[in-house]
Amino acid sequence: MKKTAWAFPLVVLVLYLVLWVLTPDRTGRAVMAAAHVLGQVSFPLLLAFVMMLLLNRFVTPAHATRFLGRKSGVLGVLLSSAAGIVSMGPVYAWYPFLASLREKGASDFHLANFLGQRAVKPVLLPLMIAYFGWRFSLVFSIVSAFIAILAATVVGGLSRAGTGNENLPPF
Repeated sequence: MKKTAWAFPLVVLVLYLVLWVLTPDRTGRAVMAAAHVLGQVSFPLLLAFVMMLLLNRFVTPAHATRFLGRKSGVLGVLLSSAAGIVSMGPVYAWYPFLASLREKGASDFHLANFLGQRAVKPVLLPLMIAYFGWRFSLVFSIVSAFIAILAATVVGGLSRAGTGNENLPPF
């Protein structure tokens, strides 16, 4: 690991120590708030790292390319859509996992589709229906799913611009 990798945490630690001397009560509250945030993100990040470990152990680049590559077709669209819909937790916890999939051959279309489909949450549908009614909830969910695919198509197309792969479909 580079020595510069520790520069940011060390600078933050030094700043906290200086602030602790100047204003201990406010710094104590800031440390407690930071600990609270750390507590909230620890489990989702741990889950993402475990998934990355399993991904690196059992999924080869050939698997990722076959199921989530540019030529995966409708199966890849359905797979990335379903995975995005059932995914839970904060989106930033999924970034390392998605980056690992990308390195193994998953297309930008499927990564963008996964991220976009996270807006569709069947487990929250009853609550949404209670607040907004079944018609709004159903229309919103369906439109969100289609818009996620449209956005993924744009992302997939634009991320390939200038790479020589412009004639391939984004998925």
